[in-house]
Amino acid sequence: MQTLPEIYAARVADGSLTRDPAQEAVLSEFERIRAVLAEPPKKRLFRKPPEPPKGLYLWGGVGRGKSMLMDLFVSTLDVPVRRVHFHAFMQEVQAAIHAARQEGVEDAIKPVAERVANSVRLLAFDEMQITDIADAMIVGRLFERLFAAGVVVVTTSNRMPDDLYKDGLNRKIFLPFIDMLKDRMVVRELAADTDYRQDRLAGAQVYFTPDNAAAKAEIDRIWQDLTGGEEDSHTLTVQGRTLELPRYNNGVARARFYDLCGKMLGPADYLALADAVRVLIIEDIPRLSRQNFNEARRFVTLIDALYEARVRVIASAAAEPEMLFVEGTGAFEFERTASRLREMQSEDWADGMKKEAPKGL
Repeated sequence: MQTLPEIYAARVADGSLTRDPAQEAVLSEFERIRAVLAEPPKKRLFRKPPEPPKGLYLWGGVGRGKSMLMDLFVSTLDVPVRRVHFHAFMQEVQAAIHAARQEGVEDAIKPVAERVANSVRLLAFDEMQITDIADAMIVGRLFERLFAAGVVVVTTSNRMPDDLYKDGLNRKIFLPFIDMLKDRMVVRELAADTDYRQDRLAGAQVYFTPDNAAAKAEIDRIWQDLTGGEEDSHTLTVQGRTLELPRYNNGVARARFYDLCGKMLGPADYLALADAVRVLIIEDIPRLSRQNFNEARRFVTLIDALYEARVRVIASAAAEPEMLFVEGTGAFEFERTASRLREMQSEDWADGMKKEAPKGL
């Protein structure tokens, strides 16, 4: 069986991967876990089973190759493993806990954790993040049981552990979970300089008008390239409100104009969105006027938040930026938004993003 560094080197040699020293530097952590899990079980009488290997918490900016390394790692395993987006996993857990409570189970987390532990030896999470207080209140007890059962956890994240659930409600209750992660997992930063997703967009068209079938086809192609066809929905909870991103994958989101601007959302929601994504596809931007003034005002706020956070925007719209809002109250103020939309199309915009590591989720 080849080691992970050997597999990586072979893929660099055949041209399917580009060598990245930062990626190579963390391969040893994946290999450490793979090697222990690959050991055949030994017969033991009256002896405790060996301690499972420490897991891995790999964090860093979007597009640096965390998910690719996770895919490479998981493909080498010959043990029961589940690869899942952390947000989707926690939604499943919440539903299972609710069902257990409906059945009168006193400690509803216990059977849920047991079910997971009995089905896998390793959990591989994409994008560990905590944005919801409901998740924050149960995740510590859940993972305590999973670790006690010998489940190994490997996860990627855009945030270092100490920044999880940052500024969240009742965060002090959540802090022991961070200590547990740092005790049971090796924490490594993937400090690559290159954002490979942004490189794919360099020099590419990112604003499409008119908003027709051809524009949709081009956006479908970009979406496929950025996500590999893998996606899930993603919900942000802000001050008791929810902002639903219907299509999401590892810091790349896709939504219609009315998903983002047709609802009663405000600056705090758009700031949270800008913090959660590094690439946002906005489809079906209509012409704006006094007839949809509230939506137009929210759009201005949204673009301001994305601009300040240096989020890459890909859009399909009814007209060029300068012609989206040409009459009625607010048309003059929209000139700045049009200018920003135009600036955000430039290739230099992607270069500017690379100068600062993204905050992530």
